Amino acid sequence: MADRQHMIRLDGKGTTYIMRIDEAGHLENLYYGKKLRQDAMVEALLPKREAPIGIGAGYSETNPLLYLETSCLETSTPGKGDYRSPAVVVEYSKGMQTLDFAYKAHRIIKGKPSRFENFAQSYANEEEATTIEIQLEDKVLPIMLQLNYTVFPNCDTMVRSATITNKTSTTVLIKNIASLQLDIPSAQWNVVSFDGAWARERHITRQALRPGKLEFGSTVGVSGAAHNPCIFLESPDCTASRGNCYAFNLIYSGDHREVVELSPYGITRFQTGINPQSFTWKLLPNASFTTPEAVMTYSSLGNNGASANLHEFVNNHIVRGHWKFRERPILCNNWEATYFNFNEKKLLELAKAAKDLGIELFVLDDGWFGTRDDDTTSLGDWIVNAKKLPSGITRLSERIHEMGLLFGIWVEPEMISRKSLLFDKHPDWMVAIPGRKPSVGRNQFILDLTRKEVRDYIFEALSEVFNLGMVDYVKWDMNRTFTDMYSTLFTSMTEFNYRYVSGLYELLGRLTSAFPKILFEGCSSGGNRYDLGMLCYMPQIWTSDNTDAYCRTLIQGGTSYGYPISAMGAHVSESPNHQTLRRSDIESRFNVAAFGAFGYELDLTALNAQQKATVKAQIEFYKKHRALLQFGRFIRLEENSNTDNSVIAHSSGKTRWAVVNDDLSEMLVLDFQTLNEPNPGQDTLRIPFARPDFDYEVSPRLQRISLDVFGSLINMLAPVNLSGESRLKQMLLDNYTLKSEDEHYIVSGDVLAYGGLHLDPQFGGTGYNNKVRILGDFGSRLYYIVRVKKSK
Repeated sequence: MADRQHMIRLDGKGTTYIMRIDEAGHLENLYYGKKLRQDAMVEALLPKREAPIGIGAGYSETNPLLYLETSCLETSTPGKGDYRSPAVVVEYSKGMQTLDFAYKAHRIIKGKPSRFENFAQSYANEEEATTIEIQLEDKVLPIMLQLNYTVFPNCDTMVRSATITNKTSTTVLIKNIASLQLDIPSAQWNVVSFDGAWARERHITRQALRPGKLEFGSTVGVSGAAHNPCIFLESPDCTASRGNCYAFNLIYSGDHREVVELSPYGITRFQTGINPQSFTWKLLPNASFTTPEAVMTYSSLGNNGASANLHEFVNNHIVRGHWKFRERPILCNNWEATYFNFNEKKLLELAKAAKDLGIELFVLDDGWFGTRDDDTTSLGDWIVNAKKLPSGITRLSERIHEMGLLFGIWVEPEMISRKSLLFDKHPDWMVAIPGRKPSVGRNQFILDLTRKEVRDYIFEALSEVFNLGMVDYVKWDMNRTFTDMYSTLFTSMTEFNYRYVSGLYELLGRLTSAFPKILFEGCSSGGNRYDLGMLCYMPQIWTSDNTDAYCRTLIQGGTSYGYPISAMGAHVSESPNHQTLRRSDIESRFNVAAFGAFGYELDLTALNAQQKATVKAQIEFYKKHRALLQFGRFIRLEENSNTDNSVIAHSSGKTRWAVVNDDLSEMLVLDFQTLNEPNPGQDTLRIPFARPDFDYEVSPRLQRISLDVFGSLINMLAPVNLSGESRLKQMLLDNYTLKSEDEHYIVSGDVLAYGGLHLDPQFGGTGYNNKVRILGDFGSRLYYIVRVKKSK
């Protein structure tokens, strides 16, 4: 980091960020990109302002050639000639919004100071980060704006926020304040967003940036499934492994907005922060407001390079506590096995089956409390359902622990049911507008977490459950969006959503401090609140309620752009899938789910002998490679992104993922196909990042192939006819499977990287032997690739 000739330079391991104070005192961005030499002649980056612009508004009579509209600014306000989206809008006397922030001072701090007392934020020690705080002040009013920058050099990532302070004698109204603004002097970008809805979260959307403005965000009270706060900007020639790529995210779990704007002068502006559509803030005299932190990174190594930076940042500077870099247990969740229809006997049967297969954690999902037999009752009543669990939660937990399993439990503490003891006692705790009938979601309503007494109740009630149940894991759910925002504690309801998130963070901070060894997993109808804010308290989040293998390649693939796979809850569930009714084999379901915090969510007691053997082998494989799968470097080789939500255009769509260790001596590669193609061409597995100086052994994970996949073709080989639903056919299906192809290679790294490995042929309509690969629709293989030492 250096300060030269009114310039401020921030360096990462492979990046450089340069700002300068312009002739009018504004903070201007000169460069953000690949690392420059320390003696680089950066004066060449200075903008040239030698001629007027037609109808442009010059900044002042003394600076008539300074046009803010054509400047790359670190922050922006309306009213002084910058007509792009403003980063800061503050309303004061007579509705005026014109402010003009100029440089006053800056200071450099080792490490990363805490910006909040009870709020999600990044962290680092003095050796891991450097912070610069830049003080700006309006030229007329005593309103201060501090821009905060923390550089994390080892992951080439920067965290930014803004703090505004009102030193006037009257209250002002914050109408918008972005956490981050970056102006890039280039117009050629593809904007990558991660969009969807319930059960189809974070699908990849790519669109070329055009003149005008793109806006993404959420106004539903949580970060939302429609548009994740993560955004990538890729140069037109950017690929997975090369090309300029910027990536951004927000450490916040509420309403957010991302703006990507291309000006008439070829400057691209990016902003992220709290969504002003549902936010204003009354800033009292001598009070300050600090925005949530925003994250940004740059890579010249394509979108995988930017993702690698973000993954390292999340693992090192967002996730914290006992479970940071600790291997996550394999779980069994009872939800899709039983839904609400269970009793103590059924749960113990599931737990025993799980233990016998090698599972480590049993999770009791919804329906264990109050009188809850469906989703219409009992939220808020965190007392055991004695009808279902007559021995109580303590005895159930003891019996599961006696089996050698960890015990986990589902809760939805932010909600209340009208049919509940809590509502009978405290109807005013429910969020509703007096005199209006409230909207309802999933037969439930929201508790007012802006109120301390509500948070205190939740803390005490959950603490009792966690202690009585000797709980090792908590699935924290939140199954609806916000409506009817109202609280008696403050006068402006446009503060409600922000205050709710602040209250949630305070509550989560208390609980995670009181129970530091519990593994918390976030959930919000799946991935409706998948963000960095929640990951500050919970090291993993349920990625989606949709567990279909094909859908998960789209969901987990999109999620992987901004989040590491250790943060993605991923389960093997039933077939046909409960969300899509799509059939897929259990091996392919495992291959996709293995790229995440892994578990099973199906009735293990209903598996036949072959299925149990298959699951047991899967678990053994996962345990053997767990550290690599959870904390290795994740790389996208091919993505079958359905970005325009169109029907699959052809039958050869591929998804290929890899997870690798630090020196590329060990890796696992997923090869997933969408539809099986008759008479297919040659399949080639190329690993472009394989080390040319290594030799590798390549082999697929041994998989079991159900005889049922062949249908009536099995009669071409069977000595007797196996037709219909005969008992003989069912006996064979239950007790016999085929092994997947016998494939094994030794290949030099240069061949694997530059040419690729030709795989054995897939079944294409004729012929079958132990060298023919049977994948079928939505089929896959996991290839284990490991370095072999060259013989002397």
